[in-house]
Amino acid sequence: MNLRRVWAVVLKELRQIRRDRISMSMIVVIPVIDLLLFGYAINFNPRNLAAAVADQAMTSTSRAAVMDITATGVIRTHAVADTPQELVDMLRRGEISVGIAVPPDFDRRLADGRPALQVMVDGTDTVVQAAANQIAQTPLEGTSGTRPARASPQIEVVSFYNPERRSAVSIVPGLIGIILTMTMVMFTAMAIVREREHGNMELLIATPLDRSELMVAKVLPYAAIGLMQTTLILALGIWMFNVPLLGSLLHVYVAALLLIVANLALGLLISTRAQSQFQAMQMTIFVFLPSILISGFMFPFAGMPDPVQWVAEVLPMTHFLRLIRGIMLRGASLWELWPSVAALVGFTAVMMTTAILRFRKRLD
Repeated sequence: MNLRRVWAVVLKELRQIRRDRISMSMIVVIPVIDLLLFGYAINFNPRNLAAAVADQAMTSTSRAAVMDITATGVIRTHAVADTPQELVDMLRRGEISVGIAVPPDFDRRLADGRPALQVMVDGTDTVVQAAANQIAQTPLEGTSGTRPARASPQIEVVSFYNPERRSAVSIVPGLIGIILTMTMVMFTAMAIVREREHGNMELLIATPLDRSELMVAKVLPYAAIGLMQTTLILALGIWMFNVPLLGSLLHVYVAALLLIVANLALGLLISTRAQSQFQAMQMTIFVFLPSILISGFMFPFAGMPDPVQWVAEVLPMTHFLRLIRGIMLRGASLWELWPSVAALVGFTAVMMTTAILRFRKRLD
């Protein structure tokens, strides 16, 4: 082996990487952003979960009990309800993750040692279930006594939509979004680049297609593939893992289609920027990692710092998780989850418009 020849090739590769601005930025920017973003975002302790309280007792003791639970930092009261049924409706719409129901005879139940307070949790999220265990250890006497080592018998925890607390129930619907994000962004991110590398761009330039027609034509086949993937995952999830489907199947497919189109539009935008398929793969990974880690799929969304939540709100995966869990596991409709629908539609419009404006039917 001739070390001089080897060293010459090494220098050539280093100069090539240095001239490639996208690769250079990926080398420096990705580690810094990932460290800062995920270092702050990844938090296994549930904090600041959205909650609502229905205090039908309205006594000083009941208010003190609610304050004791809030003081743990696990929940943050976002709304007040009049009845427990209103709490259930909020859970179904995804407005809250935890509901605190205080019965009218709270003081009597507390004095008799009976269950005096009910904690309703959204069982579609395993993190929320873990938070309920922490809440259940809160003493209700209004004193500063030490927290018991086990759940208090005076706090009743009810897990809605997943009473068996099976992790597959919350994971499998989210996997639909993870798989669609990975495949759809990757396919279209390499679409325009592949045409250039294979020499097919000359044929596309010669066609009478305008930019928008070409972009739509690139998206439609992959949209059909995405729906096929959705069907396969749904069938396997229901058959092998016994995942319930409480909502409309049509709404599930509409939610999946919204995510598919959003990811395809993002992939097309990446494709107009990347100079090679390798760069397209790098950019896809840059989008895919946040979609897994800060969308709420793996770690509690409410416990992330506000800046990280702002970034997560831009990701299509974040809104799809709210849609698919709400429809499949809580029986909600698309109309009840309209903020997430509007977010996906808006994201698609912005990404598709930008991709069309950036694309030029020319070789340079």
